[in-house]
Amino acid sequence: MMQGGFACLESGLVRAKNTINVVVKNVVDISLTGLLFWLFGFALMFGPSLGGWIGFGDFAPDGTLGPWLLAFFFFQLVFCGTAVTIVSGAVAERTRFSGYLVIAALVAGLIYPLYGHWAWGGIVNEGRGWLAAAGFIDFAGSTVVHSIGGWVALAAVLVIGPRIGRFGPGGKPVEGHNLPLSMLGVLLLWVGWFGFNAGSTLALEPAIAGIAVNTVLGPVGGCLLAMAWSWRRNGRPTVQDMMDGILAGLVAITAGAHTLAPAEALLVGALGGGACLAAVALLERLQIDDAVHAVPVHLAAGIWGTLAVALFGELSDFGGAGRLEQLGIQALGVAMAGALAFGVAFPLLWLTDRLWPLRVSRHDELTGLNITEHGASSALTSLLEQMDRQSTSGDFARNVPVDEGTEAGEIAAQYNMVLEKFRTETSQREQAVRAFRKAKEQAESANAAKSHFLASMSHELRTPLNAVIGFSEVMREQTFGPLGNRRYQEYVGDIHGSANHLLSLINDLLDLSKIEANKYQLQDEELDLAELLDSAVRLVTPLAERKGLTVRLELPDSLPAVRADERALRQILLNLLSNACKFTDTGGEVRLAAEREADGRIALKVEDTGIGMSRAEIRQALEPFVQVDSRTRRTDQGTGLGLPLAKSLVELHGGTFVMTSQVGQGTRVAIRLPLERIVADDDSAPCELVAEAGVA
Repeated sequence: MMQGGFACLESGLVRAKNTINVVVKNVVDISLTGLLFWLFGFALMFGPSLGGWIGFGDFAPDGTLGPWLLAFFFFQLVFCGTAVTIVSGAVAERTRFSGYLVIAALVAGLIYPLYGHWAWGGIVNEGRGWLAAAGFIDFAGSTVVHSIGGWVALAAVLVIGPRIGRFGPGGKPVEGHNLPLSMLGVLLLWVGWFGFNAGSTLALEPAIAGIAVNTVLGPVGGCLLAMAWSWRRNGRPTVQDMMDGILAGLVAITAGAHTLAPAEALLVGALGGGACLAAVALLERLQIDDAVHAVPVHLAAGIWGTLAVALFGELSDFGGAGRLEQLGIQALGVAMAGALAFGVAFPLLWLTDRLWPLRVSRHDELTGLNITEHGASSALTSLLEQMDRQSTSGDFARNVPVDEGTEAGEIAAQYNMVLEKFRTETSQREQAVRAFRKAKEQAESANAAKSHFLASMSHELRTPLNAVIGFSEVMREQTFGPLGNRRYQEYVGDIHGSANHLLSLINDLLDLSKIEANKYQLQDEELDLAELLDSAVRLVTPLAERKGLTVRLELPDSLPAVRADERALRQILLNLLSNACKFTDTGGEVRLAAEREADGRIALKVEDTGIGMSRAEIRQALEPFVQVDSRTRRTDQGTGLGLPLAKSLVELHGGTFVMTSQVGQGTRVAIRLPLERIVADDDSAPCELVAEAGVA
């Protein structure tokens, strides 16, 4: 019963990947304990005493001892197994199975029998243990069983260290995988405790009734106090605090179950729960990792319960000692338990760990001891392995196996549905990406073909147009004498004008295509900015005069030279100025000005009083072939290439292009060329060129 209770308790408080390891340890430690306690442990504990320090006799008990002694051996074997399995829970989830066998052998073969003789020696043979002779009282093992196991557990967790991720940066408590199973273990232990305490009378007598009542009330007090404390601290009663309170109440009442009144048993159990919770907080602060709170439950509550005998027990049970004297005897027993158990276990385990590590590797701990220590697995563990393998490899092509009829199987089924949805979505996205790439490649190919076609058509288009222009110009100028009819001269003028317009259009189109194809080469040279501005104004003056516009040029006394492509910079200015003239009504004004700014920069401004544009229309105007104006009738021809080409040429020079406008008030474009294109004069520092042009 007790061993089964511990197996349920511990396996529920650990993670699923370690449950098999915990259960196997509970099975093996009672097996190993049974062998060692039968061979010599019982003899060392209850054999004839050698000076009150150790027993010697009755090795490997058999039928010659008689039925009573054999029953007594069986009863004490369970006590020994309990002391050993206390350590099992404390060091769970990171201890090698072979390392745990070393710890179990140390407790069952040496520490427990030796201290057990000091406290209980003389029950069945001559010669009492020296603590028993001094009057030490531990009725059913608060110290002999529980504190001894708790001291060894403390030594073991200090040597082995905390679980990965328990403390340090990002550390957090480890949640047990099955608290209902743990609570079942607590209930089994509670029932088994009646056999512990009541059976310690070693006879069927009336005192058993009172002992049984105390065995009920002690854990009741521990449970209620732990529940109240947890409720106050966390805002709700936590399961593990309540389980700890029950077990601590049982441990505390064990030493004095025969001598306490029921009310005292309730109080001792409650304070045992309090001692346990205080010890849990202390271990947390010290970053000592006890996987199942074995040290707080068995050591802290065991110490308190042993001392409580002197405080609340019947004086008649003290062999003539007063309470204070008995308290000293109880304290001596507690201290000697710590000195023996911790004093022997810690150095031996420390030395063993240095020579032969007690702890598993990091990989084994993260994988889980079910697999790494026993080659066993659970459905949930197998599922987690499959999911981890998929996340590591990135291969989600296959579903994970489904173990029908289990919780892990339900999780696997849901996970497979997620996988199928993921694969569908991924496939659709991949198809969309492929379609986008194909469309992008086709568009780029078409654009490249268009640019190549336009570039290759340069010669074929320009040659005949130049011929048309040349011949018509000869005819217009009457180079070889007068024409016979006046109307021929008019036609020649029309031919010449149309050809020039077509050539300008083709030049703009070809220049834009070259820029898009990254084939436009700037021919940088040092330019006289004032002369270039004056030339641009003179070229647009005929257009302005035909529309009845005023064109003004405002220049400072001196302007620095710039390094730029003369043809491209002239084209930028002409495109902007001609647009300003086209979209300004009769009587309006177009202004070109150059100004020196406070920081040394040169600003070129072309402003008009034209019809203006909205923000949406500005965006359209900067797109090739788009003509924005539909509100006013225009007699001037246009293709919508002027502004996009000007913007592209500015950016090709490394500059920026910004347009501002208000409907009905006029338009302005801002151009800024990089600083390195300004040629410093003797009177000024290097400056940036800023050009602003008004267009509609």
